[in-house]
Amino acid sequence: MKKFFVLLAIGAYMTSAMSAHATHENWKQNFEKVSDEYFDQVYFHYGPTNGTLTGYHQYDAQLEDYSRQNIDAEIADLKVFEKRVAAIHPDAAAADFVPRSDREIVLANIRSQLLTLETIRPWEKNADVYSSTCAGGAFALMERKFASPDERLRSLIAREKQMPALLGEARVNLKNPPRIFTEIAIEQLPDIIGFFEHDVPLAFADAKDPALKAEFVQSNAAVITALNGYLGWLKTDLLAESNGDFRIGAETFSKKLEYDEMVDLPLDKLLEIGWADLRKNQAHFNQVAKELEPDKTPRAVLNGLGEDHPAPDQLLNTFRATFDGLISFIRARHIVTIPSDVRPIVEETPAFMRATTFASMDTPGPFETHATEAYFNVTLPDPSLKPEEVEGYMHSFNVGTVISTAVHEAYPGHYIQFLWLPQAPSRVRKLLGANTDIEGWAHYCEQMMLDEGYGQPGAGAKNERESKFLRLGQLQEALLRDARVIVGIEMHTGRMSFDEAVELFQKEGYQSKETATVEAKRGAGDPTYLYYTLGKLEIMKLRADVKKKQGAAFSLEEFHDNFLKQGFPPIKIVREAMLGDDSPAL
Repeated sequence: MKKFFVLLAIGAYMTSAMSAHATHENWKQNFEKVSDEYFDQVYFHYGPTNGTLTGYHQYDAQLEDYSRQNIDAEIADLKVFEKRVAAIHPDAAAADFVPRSDREIVLANIRSQLLTLETIRPWEKNADVYSSTCAGGAFALMERKFASPDERLRSLIAREKQMPALLGEARVNLKNPPRIFTEIAIEQLPDIIGFFEHDVPLAFADAKDPALKAEFVQSNAAVITALNGYLGWLKTDLLAESNGDFRIGAETFSKKLEYDEMVDLPLDKLLEIGWADLRKNQAHFNQVAKELEPDKTPRAVLNGLGEDHPAPDQLLNTFRATFDGLISFIRARHIVTIPSDVRPIVEETPAFMRATTFASMDTPGPFETHATEAYFNVTLPDPSLKPEEVEGYMHSFNVGTVISTAVHEAYPGHYIQFLWLPQAPSRVRKLLGANTDIEGWAHYCEQMMLDEGYGQPGAGAKNERESKFLRLGQLQEALLRDARVIVGIEMHTGRMSFDEAVELFQKEGYQSKETATVEAKRGAGDPTYLYYTLGKLEIMKLRADVKKKQGAAFSLEEFHDNFLKQGFPPIKIVREAMLGDDSPAL
């Protein structure tokens, strides 16, 4: 009889276990179905240019539609999917970590997009959204040769035919925008117009079909006419009515951080963290400056550092020349695995992106199978600048910041992240990412590489003096990112004006006036650009915690490899994957 009850108990246990497994598989399949439908029916449907960039070329002939009717439709669809994803309740004890955390990522993405459309409302406040969407839609079809010139030109014509209507919607939607946003749009539009006049036709010079080429001449001319009309309207009409507030306020700022980065610390606490890191980096900068030039003030040493830069026409070659040394050091010191020997292509930043960026990495989408080139974009000084303005601009590309920028954008920063992306564990992780992970990693690498010995004489520097310059360059970049923490929070909570933000970047962030102005402009439209410093600090804490847990078995290369193979989720999720707990990220 005892044996019978034992068998009965075993049978009941197995039935329960099988039922639990079936339930587990059901919720996983349900989530994957719903998340796939979200991407296909909402995420790319309303963002077709992003579809092209991702490698989904069924979207190539479509363009973003910012009509109020379409915006309302997107909001409605987002709310439907918010309910559908929220209704999926995985058993935390039984559920696989990746789909369970992917559910959190998708839900946060939906809520972030709703916050953007309903509360932040860039479609109502930012004129640059419309003109840059035109440029971005064309550029996505030009940059990579994923299909024949004729096939891509056919898609471009289809997009261009939608652009005049898109610019027309701007005149309906834009209501009392912030003056700074309208000024940025006006500043960028001549370059965007020039882009359609010169760059776009040149990119499709190899097209063969005469009828297609003739149709392109007409569609492209219509876009140029519409853009010129838009620029005139911004100058003569909208600018005078641009008295709105760019600030998003404390509540929206906190929600955006929570949805985008899974960071829920109070803003005052984040300010404390930003100021503390800024003071720490200032002290380190001042110490190195004193060692380098004992008889000069740190500010004078900084000016000297800024003067040590390549000529503008040698800037691209200077960046290309950094790759050999960086790659050799990474491999020799076992910093991180480099999955490919293919290098990024260094080129000038596209015209329509120049106003708010000095350098960027443009990698192919995770599902692009034909054109897999990656581009390292560098913004050269505007030819219209006066010589003294060019000199001030080039201070941002001094001997130290060139190395920091190459590390950040390429090795082992963003480009290495891209090379690891195929190993991300899910479609969600390949499509959605947190900037604290993406930019946090690249910013972390700037300091980590020097801490590990790069930039010492014979390893990236010619002598001790140049080694100290490299450290000053890294610290100047860190101070820039620290200043973003303070400016982002203070400007958008109404405690700092735009002019005060420019001053803080100069005084506390150790930046030139030209750089400070660009950074303040960016902060007006990118409130939470504190994610650089925030992500770096989160990664450094994670590394310390993993090292403490592993002790003598800790390997820096293994830590970095394990970090990168997670994809780009918020560091909170990476921590749980690597530590097995939900301990604080900061």
